[in-house]
Amino acid sequence: MSKILRIFIISIFFASFNSYAQEIPPINIFTPENYGAENQNWAISQSANKYIYVANNKGLLEFNGASWQLYASPNETIMRSVKCHDNLIYTGLYMDFGFWQKDEFGQLQYSSIVEDNKITMLEDEQIWEICELDGWMIFKSLERIYLYNIETGEYKIINATDSILKISRVENRIYFQELGKGIFVIENGQPKLIADNTILKESRVVEILKKEDGLFFVTQKDGFYYLEKDVLKKWSTSSDALLTSKTIYSAKQLENGNLILGTISSGIIKIDKAGNLLYHITQDVGLSNNTVLSTFEDVDNNIWLGLDNGINSINLKSPFKQYLKNENFWGTIYASIIHKDYLYIGTNQGLYSKKKDSKDPFMLVENTQGQVWSLQEFNETLFCNHDSGTFVIKNNKAKIIEGTFGSWRLKQVDETKLILGNYEGLYVIQYDKGNWLLKNKIKGFSNSSRYFELVDKNRIFVNHEYKGVFKLNVDESLKKINKIVKDNSVEKGIHSSLIKYNNFILYSSKNGVYKYDKKQDKFLRDSIYSQLIPKGKFLSAKLINDKANNKLWSFTKDDIRYLIPGKFSNQPDLEIISAKGSLFKGASGFENLLNLKDKVYLVGTTEGYLIIDLNLVKEPSKFYIAINKVLNNEIDAPQELVMLSENQTFSKKQNSFQFFYSVPNYSKSSSVKYQFKLEGLNTKWSLLSESNNFLFKNLDAGDYNFKVRASIDGKLSENIASYSFEVLKPWYFSNALILFYVILFLIFLYVLHLFSKRYYKKQREELIEKARIELELKELESSQKIIKLNNDKLRSNIESKNRELATSTMSIIKKNEFLNTIKQELTANGNSGIPKVIKFIDKNLNNTDDWKMFQEAFNNADKKFLKKIKAKHPELTPNDLRLCAYLRLNLSSKEIAPLLNISPRSVEVKRYRLRKKINLPHDANLTNYILEI
Repeated sequence: MSKILRIFIISIFFASFNSYAQEIPPINIFTPENYGAENQNWAISQSANKYIYVANNKGLLEFNGASWQLYASPNETIMRSVKCHDNLIYTGLYMDFGFWQKDEFGQLQYSSIVEDNKITMLEDEQIWEICELDGWMIFKSLERIYLYNIETGEYKIINATDSILKISRVENRIYFQELGKGIFVIENGQPKLIADNTILKESRVVEILKKEDGLFFVTQKDGFYYLEKDVLKKWSTSSDALLTSKTIYSAKQLENGNLILGTISSGIIKIDKAGNLLYHITQDVGLSNNTVLSTFEDVDNNIWLGLDNGINSINLKSPFKQYLKNENFWGTIYASIIHKDYLYIGTNQGLYSKKKDSKDPFMLVENTQGQVWSLQEFNETLFCNHDSGTFVIKNNKAKIIEGTFGSWRLKQVDETKLILGNYEGLYVIQYDKGNWLLKNKIKGFSNSSRYFELVDKNRIFVNHEYKGVFKLNVDESLKKINKIVKDNSVEKGIHSSLIKYNNFILYSSKNGVYKYDKKQDKFLRDSIYSQLIPKGKFLSAKLINDKANNKLWSFTKDDIRYLIPGKFSNQPDLEIISAKGSLFKGASGFENLLNLKDKVYLVGTTEGYLIIDLNLVKEPSKFYIAINKVLNNEIDAPQELVMLSENQTFSKKQNSFQFFYSVPNYSKSSSVKYQFKLEGLNTKWSLLSESNNFLFKNLDAGDYNFKVRASIDGKLSENIASYSFEVLKPWYFSNALILFYVILFLIFLYVLHLFSKRYYKKQREELIEKARIELELKELESSQKIIKLNNDKLRSNIESKNRELATSTMSIIKKNEFLNTIKQELTANGNSGIPKVIKFIDKNLNNTDDWKMFQEAFNNADKKFLKKIKAKHPELTPNDLRLCAYLRLNLSSKEIAPLLNISPRSVEVKRYRLRKKINLPHDANLTNYILEI
């Protein structure tokens, strides 16, 4: 086989390894949209306070762990290099280099070394690299090396006849490569040639390092070399085949001696001290870009990559590793298992397998396309519970058990019998003559049975998250349900589960974990186990029994938890692995976990799987929080930066403050939260929040002290950052004016006293006057009451007179009627003595005494009527007035006739004549007219 063919095959192998079988540390991805600058990032450095600084096409980027800030290049050119030293950040750019320093507002300000020292740079010169040694900053362009003394400001220039490709600090010496000449060392401010081998003269050196007692060189395309007693030797490694086809642009030796190589178009390659490949991470498996322009290791051993498009950081020391499947995506993992030295994963698209610990890709097990719910092993047989049914997996081939469908999981009854929980209840599967066959359905129960447990031989508990827990009594033949009892000791709940752990039946929901008590035949909440499902962090109530290690696992929004047997008591101990929920995000309620080897676990996620190495889980190291900037503004006015020195004073109008704070934590798995309090406004700490700023509006005048602290994975920061300030009283509340207000107030009180005295005097006089008027009114009221009593008495007399008048009238009428009757009878008899009697009767009938008596009674009852009608109609005769009086009494013509000793017809004639005299209209009623006068 030719050498070229071997290289090609090996390259294909590594490409396959890269694409399909890598478990890589967590990667933080920062896009240009995240950091607010341009795509390319040429160099990275870290300051003493752990802030990250990046040389970007647009300027200097600062990252404090919570937010990015861009400081534009002073001359609006590309920034190529950055180096932090002490409290200064040195940068190099087109035709300029200098340093940045924080001002009193917490913002970086630039000072140009070129301008301050009036250095004349070459045309189109750019500073590509910066080093520091013994108080000297070394700035390298392609044509020159500038040596600048930090203390004295002295500078020196080393000129080159050809391009200076690389400069590096190795221990306490500065080395550089000049194309066509070789490797130089700077001694006494002058270059000294130390190696001029052809490779070192013609090949681009990407990095110069220390290896054992000599120098080590990383070339761009020709591999690795090292000097041993002035002899250049090739360093051959197992990674050479991979590196042959790669172009290395940047390199970094890590603290542990491993090497990170950044390539032009193939991501990064990590090799160990012996040259063995550890990682090859490309855009396909997590990076945001394949061209790595710069590499950097921070103090926490995170690897930072300045990319052609974005910035990435890799958490090398994280206990987590991710297997990401970006190509030919096989969906969310629902189950995993190791069976006969093969690793199987069940996803929503099928069952996949590969040889355990191999670099092989996962391959689909034939006929298993679709949703896999669980993987279980009984009697050395692997079962795959699937949406299509239960499969038996042998030799990486799947055979379905006929009659099964929608299978959730299996429980073992004995060596030859299993119970299957599926979408429609419970079934029995039995081993017969080398095959597993569906025996029968357990009749009488048809609810979906995803979670069920065998309590004893004839009793099964089934949990349905929408209906609750059912207690089933089964006959001995496992053919039918004799009795179903709904448990009322626990409430139904979404993502609830039922599991057996250490021979206890546990029911878990968002309300906690409940242990079944056989004596009381009910579930009782267990406070120890309930620590697995804290209410404030509820994600899912699914519990996972790690039987091999006797651990009980759960998942929350912010961590993964497990209980282990207690070391000194029979109560289990709780262990917490802090991690952002996004790191292990899977299908809620279907979390899954597999023990791969000692303290190493696999967790299925939506994008592949997560590897957790408990050996690497450590308590968070010490960390500190800092207040980065404070903004202040008046109402409806723009915000302005204020000085970070404490005890600042502000006017009453400047009473709105926004504080920005951060912790330089760059772990993707850690969750950083903040809490604060403003003394002078409140005394209690706020709730933990992921927001790194807070705005206080319209504060009252007074002294305030803002305090903030951070929490990472449940541990508080070592310090509490604070900022004290005072909001002044308005000018009209100054001490002098307050004294003036007091005097004015006293004067006001005196004036108020005088006015009050006058007011109450006047009020007393008014009260006296009011009392007098009230007395007069009472007297008037009394006199009115007397008048009313007199009037009532008069009305009573009038009523009495009216009764008398009526009585006399009726007496006259009856008397006259009686006399007329006698007269008529006597006339009819015609006796001789009768005329005399009739004459006597006529005399009595015409007796004016009756009229006088009537007139007197009538005048007593209605004194003014006769005068009024006489005044109104003077032409009326006494007889007319007499008729009017009778009409006033509302008497009819028949009643009036006896009173006038005439016939009713004559009365009508009189009424007619009366109407004529008073000129009463034809349609008017005479009696009504008389009554209305």
